[in-house]
Amino acid sequence: MTIPIGLQLYSVRHECAKDLHRVLKDVARMGYEGVEFAGYHGRSAEELRSMLDDLGLKCCGTHTRLTTLLGDELEKTIAFNQVLGNQYLIVPGLAEQYTGSVEAWKATAEIFNGIAERLRPVMMRTGYHNHFTEFVPPGGRSGNGGGGERETAWDLFFSNTVPEVIMQLDTGNARHGGGDVTPYLSRYPGRATTVHLKEYKKGAVKDHATLIGEGDIDWPAMLKLCETIGGTKWFIVEQSEQMEPLGAMEAVEICLKRLRGMRGE
Repeated sequence: MTIPIGLQLYSVRHECAKDLHRVLKDVARMGYEGVEFAGYHGRSAEELRSMLDDLGLKCCGTHTRLTTLLGDELEKTIAFNQVLGNQYLIVPGLAEQYTGSVEAWKATAEIFNGIAERLRPVMMRTGYHNHFTEFVPPGGRSGNGGGGERETAWDLFFSNTVPEVIMQLDTGNARHGGGDVTPYLSRYPGRATTVHLKEYKKGAVKDHATLIGEGDIDWPAMLKLCETIGGTKWFIVEQSEQMEPLGAMEAVEICLKRLRGMRGE
């Protein structure tokens, strides 16, 4: 089965703030099959679900703060996402108190394990999305691009979490930290349930000011691993940097067309 492609709406955040419905309509027209939310722009779960259903879009995830998954807040988050039709509650980043040491990372892994256990009865899953620091070895040195350093925070976290905790790899962020995502897909098979497709080009004016297909990432190899051993259910495009003179909407449309071309569509 061909893995569907969704869009992380942070890519078009300014446009969403102006007219969310128009953005969703254009995203559906481009051929994206789903969207991952990074904020709801004042809309209720019912309003969002209605818009998605009308346009034939699925919710392929939400980026939500860790605090929304703890204590009594988790029940509210579950209820919101049940209406939205979303299974994947992804934490997009963590404060230093959760990541400042080996002990902190291990304690954070246990927090995620506890959340995963509470989500199991409602058929939802939590996960973690990387920035670049999770792939930089201790001491601040950049990796060699091979992603093979077992000492990275990424390994520390995912070697201490249960398989239900999603490893949401962000390809561009990992490359920025010196890590190639492909070894991690092999090391943790079946855990890359949703994957962020983001380009990276060393020497670019901004880290990710590069469209998919114009940078350093070996897309054919990465896509094949996701399709075979990654357990990937959704590819999610994230074009986090603006690509002037291209508008954000034009940039994400180009990325989708290129990915489809790589897959022979």
